[in-house]
Amino acid sequence: MGLVSGMFMGMVFGISLMAGWRHMMKYRSTKRIAKAADIKILGALSRDDLKKICGDNYPEWISFPVYEQVKWLNKHLSKLWPFVAEAASAVIKESVEPLLEEYRPPGITSLKFSKLSLGTVAPKIEGIRVQNLKKGQITMDIDLRWGGDPSIILGVEAALVASIPIQLKNLQVFTVVRVIFQLAEEIPCISAVVVALLAEPKPRIDYTLKAVGGSLTAVPGISDMIDDTVNSIVTDMLQWPHRIVVPIGGIPVDTSELELKPEGKLKVTVVKANNLKNLEMIGKSDPYVVVHIRPLFKIKTKVIENNLNPIWNETFELIAEDRETQELTVEVFDQDIGQDKRLGIAKFRLIELEPETPKEVNLNLLSSLDTLKIKDNKDRGSCTIKLLYHQFNKEEQLIALEEEKRILEERKRLKEAGVIGSTMDALDGAASLVGSGVGMVGTGIGTGVGLVGSVVSVLESGWWGVD
Repeated sequence: MGLVSGMFMGMVFGISLMAGWRHMMKYRSTKRIAKAADIKILGALSRDDLKKICGDNYPEWISFPVYEQVKWLNKHLSKLWPFVAEAASAVIKESVEPLLEEYRPPGITSLKFSKLSLGTVAPKIEGIRVQNLKKGQITMDIDLRWGGDPSIILGVEAALVASIPIQLKNLQVFTVVRVIFQLAEEIPCISAVVVALLAEPKPRIDYTLKAVGGSLTAVPGISDMIDDTVNSIVTDMLQWPHRIVVPIGGIPVDTSELELKPEGKLKVTVVKANNLKNLEMIGKSDPYVVVHIRPLFKIKTKVIENNLNPIWNETFELIAEDRETQELTVEVFDQDIGQDKRLGIAKFRLIELEPETPKEVNLNLLSSLDTLKIKDNKDRGSCTIKLLYHQFNKEEQLIALEEEKRILEERKRLKEAGVIGSTMDALDGAASLVGSGVGMVGTGIGTGVGLVGSVVSVLESGWWGVD
């Protein structure tokens, strides 16, 4: 009896084991098929689809397999970071402080580092892509992420306000750094290095501001001013097509081909604005418009008092270095006692223009270009502009390059003379980079600074092409 029951139990156990094995294999097969289907769907996702799923913080190698992961490099960077951070802190302070002064907004009289340390947390390289886009060059795109622990304190001074220490906390950087190596036949085989931040994906620098031993309300709008300064430095100095060119090897080399050059001019006619937001307690706003492609070359219209539907019909000309990536920024302000208030802002991509083809555009104004800072969706009105883009030939390009440098020097001279508070100040439209031939009427700058005469002489030479 025991033998029979033993045989029966053995058969039941064997059959159960076989059934369990078969079920497990079938389950694993189903999981493999499902995973293969998921991978197939994931592989078919576009970059925009991945952005919706992962947000803006996804590493570049996810959507671009050509980005190689470099865990070994991150490991070595972590070990080297204490030494790199100390050296980089000194270099950043020496090179960035002049930029802070140059791009300082009009409402601030002084902007300097009180303390600068990059901390102990090294940046992380999510991936690297190497390309040969041009003969004689190697292009390397580095997907960089940094959520470090730096100690950065800015000393901010404004009119009638003592210096306020402002700390930048919770700093996070998300960007793709493009490094271009210009090759040479002589050792070290590299004659120059070009460094820039790619415009797409757009560089992100996130932080929070905290007043040390004081209050941010001591200087109205200080947070927005610092945000604008940081954004202006990044977009106007580091973001592609702008770049930093560094000669290598100690051998004199011609880097002119690597440097940014004027590509064309944009004729902008500010026509009118409609249904502007009224910020006045009594009466109506006194609007004017500021236009620019580069923040260092801002131009403004005349002020039209007590009007929410102003008409300007003023024409300016601006230099464009790269029509594919650059944008025209249009800001409408309300002139006020003390600090002027921004009524709205909008941007227009130059790539949407065809050379020598006029275009009229009606731009809807926003409270901010950063969607995270838009506090309400109320209508802020619109601004109508007319645009005409002219592509430079080689001769026009060289003349424009010299004129651009000269105008920037003139702005610095005006700042040193105390005529303008900052090189970031918007000059009246007659003092535009290319000029409208009217002179600096109404700016209080006068005619002794030499800018008007030189602009007029350029116009009289007739090299600017289309009218």
